[in-house]
Amino acid sequence: MLGTWALRAHLIEARLAGTIATTREQSLRRYRLFAARDPRVLLGLDPERDWSYGDVLRLMGQKCGISDDPAHTSGLDVIDPDRTVAGLDAFAERLAVAAGRRVPVLLGTGHPHRLLEFYAALADALSSAGCPVLTPAHGHRVDIATRFGVRTRVLAYVRGVALMREPGVRGAPAEGGVHTHSPLPVRTALGAAATSAGPLPGLVIGDHGWVCGAGQLGIEAIGLADTDDPALFVGEAEGRLSAVVPLDDAARSVDYRPLTHYVLNRANLSG
Repeated sequence: MLGTWALRAHLIEARLAGTIATTREQSLRRYRLFAARDPRVLLGLDPERDWSYGDVLRLMGQKCGISDDPAHTSGLDVIDPDRTVAGLDAFAERLAVAAGRRVPVLLGTGHPHRLLEFYAALADALSSAGCPVLTPAHGHRVDIATRFGVRTRVLAYVRGVALMREPGVRGAPAEGGVHTHSPLPVRTALGAAATSAGPLPGLVIGDHGWVCGAGQLGIEAIGLADTDDPALFVGEAEGRLSAVVPLDDAARSVDYRPLTHYVLNRANLSG
């Protein structure tokens, strides 16, 4: 079993925590947009209170360990690896509870090229523990606003994990998978689940709009988030999300494998 210190060392070496690739400028820009309630960074969350730029910066300092000094405006962000480990522990605890109760789960990612393998391993383990892994609205088309205008995407499931694809693309799991922050895919999936004879998820696992959109609708949600995604941490602070893990969410897929082993072992789901 991968121990805490070995995990911590890996987080720093792979730059999932410690000094990460996300720039300070990018994070601060998104904090300002969040304070202005720009829907591009709310990710489906409707905050209960007014969050000023300073409020968001201080929260991100508490949750991630980044500098909360507003005069620090350039360079690379730094995540406290101990906060990442604590987040993974909380994440694993929620997985263990879900597995113990055999609740239906829904998994989805806006980072299919980076995080699909991580979530797919969770889906396999939860399914083996008796949790129904739901796949509602498979094949449904969703119109999503992008920087290039509104584009039609297709909701697909690969190894039990939802992702968005370009219409007409088939083949390897990550082929055609597109990056998205939108909450529309999870709303589409949950809407389809609600109108079918099947169950609703008792837990949603993922990132970006997948977890913020679910948490906003009152469904328990847990996920991963980078320092430029304040919505997830605000959602956790306001009680809409149960656990959020601060880390770089755009590293190589292989770099998340030790996290997978750690989380499954902590949740007693390693088989």
